[in-house]
Amino acid sequence: MKLTKNLQSIARDVLLAEAEAIHGAIKYLDSQFDHCVEAILASAGRVVVTGVGKSALIGQKLVATLNSTGTPALFMHAADAIHGDLGMVQASDLVLAISKSGNTPEVKVLVPLIHRTGAKLIALVGEPESYLAKQADFVLLAPAPYEADPLNLAPTTSTTVAMAMGDALAIALLTTRGFSRQDFARYHPGGSLGKKLYLKVSDLYPHNQCPCVRPDQSIHDTMLAMSAGRLGAAAVLDQADNAAESTAPADRLGTLLGIITDGDVRRMVSQHTDYRHLCARDIMTPNPVCVAPDDYAVTALEVMQSRNITQILVAESGTLVGFVHLHDLLKEGLV
Repeated sequence: MKLTKNLQSIARDVLLAEAEAIHGAIKYLDSQFDHCVEAILASAGRVVVTGVGKSALIGQKLVATLNSTGTPALFMHAADAIHGDLGMVQASDLVLAISKSGNTPEVKVLVPLIHRTGAKLIALVGEPESYLAKQADFVLLAPAPYEADPLNLAPTTSTTVAMAMGDALAIALLTTRGFSRQDFARYHPGGSLGKKLYLKVSDLYPHNQCPCVRPDQSIHDTMLAMSAGRLGAAAVLDQADNAAESTAPADRLGTLLGIITDGDVRRMVSQHTDYRHLCARDIMTPNPVCVAPDDYAVTALEVMQSRNITQILVAESGTLVGFVHLHDLLKEGLV
């Protein structure tokens, strides 16, 4: 088969058509959108989303977005609703019906049944003069003058505009509710997304050794401490604390003076033929970058990536608490 048009040109035309359709929908935003958001916020019930065909698929996605951002929602297929599923709708609910034409047979049958339940009806519809739009309590217009395919038949721009309008509704609700990062984490506890939102540095460092040396400790002992710690680094603690030992437990750690990493050791070897007279303070990096135990693990990752380092010290008010290594973040799936 010989293509009459460059494939990238076809894709470009589709993307432009859908982008233009979304941009065109902006002018249809009016007070109905405000009233719809206010009604959902004031409701003691749920948002029951319904539709048929591609609109049903858009509805399922919208339900997932609403539930994950603090608005209780469920999906009810319009065809199934007239065969028993309408029983899931309560008088305190709001039913959001998605339809491009607003005149599909299933919708026409369903609308009067929804009114009988006492639930309010929201129409997310492309035709303002349609049956659905005229019967709804609230109308969210999402018109798409044309589809993106050459035949103007396949649901493309119309479904894109409907999905975008649904997202706009969900984000308006999220913002008005004051939905926070902590709320989001509560609804997304699994996977890397959840860990980015709730995993803290304090969840990681207690599992690591914490190699420490005194500033006057020999290079030989310093390298032994680094090797024993298996982190490629050792913290240098104030000698006055009398707690800077390679085996010191967390509750005996002291004031942080610096850090010695594998890189510091390599620089020492390249600069000195005889380093037996050197001690830890001679090769340490003073005032090292640190994170706090209560920082999010993803914050530690961002700092490590920005500074191109593989481990970071954890400290509170200048006192060493522990180490976090890049491997810890890899293990948790944050990288």
